[in-house]
Amino acid sequence: MLPPLIERPRRGTLNRRRERGVTIALVAVAIVSMIAMAGLSIDVGTLYQASAEAQRVADAAALAAAQTISASGITGAGTPGTDTTSWAQICGGATSIATETAVAVAQQNVVGGSAPGSITVNYSVGNPASGLQTDCSTLGNGFGVNPVVTVKVTQSGLPTYFSRIWGRTGNTVGATASAEVFNPSGSNAYASGAEVVPVQPRCVKPFIIPNFDPLNPSTCAGTTCNPLVSTANGAITNQGILAQGVGVIGETFWLMPDCRHNGAICNLRSTPPQANLQPGANPRIPPTPNLDYLPGQTSYASAAIPACASGGDNYAQAIAGCDQSTQYQCGIQLTNTVDMGENPAAGDTTDGAQCLIHQATTNNDTLAALGQDTLQPQFTIPPNYPFQIQAGTSNPLTAVQGNLVTSSTSIASLPIYDSAAVTAFPAGTTTPVTVIGFLQVFINYVDANGNMNVTVLNVAGCGNGTNPVSNPVFGTSPVPIRLITPP
Repeated sequence: MLPPLIERPRRGTLNRRRERGVTIALVAVAIVSMIAMAGLSIDVGTLYQASAEAQRVADAAALAAAQTISASGITGAGTPGTDTTSWAQICGGATSIATETAVAVAQQNVVGGSAPGSITVNYSVGNPASGLQTDCSTLGNGFGVNPVVTVKVTQSGLPTYFSRIWGRTGNTVGATASAEVFNPSGSNAYASGAEVVPVQPRCVKPFIIPNFDPLNPSTCAGTTCNPLVSTANGAITNQGILAQGVGVIGETFWLMPDCRHNGAICNLRSTPPQANLQPGANPRIPPTPNLDYLPGQTSYASAAIPACASGGDNYAQAIAGCDQSTQYQCGIQLTNTVDMGENPAAGDTTDGAQCLIHQATTNNDTLAALGQDTLQPQFTIPPNYPFQIQAGTSNPLTAVQGNLVTSSTSIASLPIYDSAAVTAFPAGTTTPVTVIGFLQVFINYVDANGNMNVTVLNVAGCGNGTNPVSNPVFGTSPVPIRLITPP
């Protein structure tokens, strides 16, 4: 059948002709939308990553500044109001050590592909949400107990893609971190409780020392010597920097084993232990100033023992390594024990300490650098402040002798026991003692008789030792640091 000469258009045909090309337009719009979404996701991802990088940089910078404050010993110098010179050197503005350390650490990292554009460092007492100051020496007395450093990192001009459509050619991210330094000495004056919050540092060395300050006064002996810390409130008795006048920070003296030098058992040379014992004709007693120490009972049970101490007993291994099993804590008498079955003068102290500080030999009676790190300049007593540590030839972290380092295995934490409460230590037995503080020292040198020449870097008192408040503050140092979140 032939089609008609004239055919009427079917219903809808005209409308469909008018719709030709709409699909292409829709695809074009969809492509533009997908590109925009892709650009937006790139922008969001870029900002998210940059924000995370800024937070990591701020955290690292705040912790570095806090570590500088802790290791400097400044928290043992008293309050900013009484020693503004020392505090200004450590955290007194843009040119201070802690501020410069925070800025340097921040600039070593990147945010969005480049170093942060803006870094601000502030200090406060406890709560970083208020009272921020660029100069810590202007802060109140509480800053000596609970210094807080706050670092803000800002990066602007981050590259954008989709945001350019709206006229934005760059974005800004920022992050803030606060790190706390806590020295419990005398903190009851700034806390709600009557006692000082205790600390429980890790890797404490088993040299238990009496509560005597051998340089205050210089002629002290027996129980008449002034204490390092107060048993009433945990405050440091002789606050300050010795190089700047008076104070326990920077004191240099000999720690000597309170034992007769014969047999495997520690027989007390004096009861109680003393300070500034005169050498006389005994070449095994170091020159004054000196201070007796007792061997602590250890339970070293770690595989991470330095090779140079692997053949020693628990006591020697605890000196050379990190004894995390033995807990030295304020007010807990049963876990802090003097072990008179160990003779620290019989070689274990020498072997362990020599291994710890990488000292090459003990065949020398000077403080020359025999492989170990040294406080600079050498032989300056008291050492200049702020302290500087120079790497020795055997430093495992740097191959360049003479490099300045911020940490060292020569830094050791020692428990201070309440020497007024117990004076009898029968030979061959164990005796519990009460820890009332910690002394942080730099071990300069150890001789063949177990005598160690040390310099005081910091002191942390922990109250009267009989009723510690709540749980202890943990850390690798008796003046621990930690990141905190502002309330």
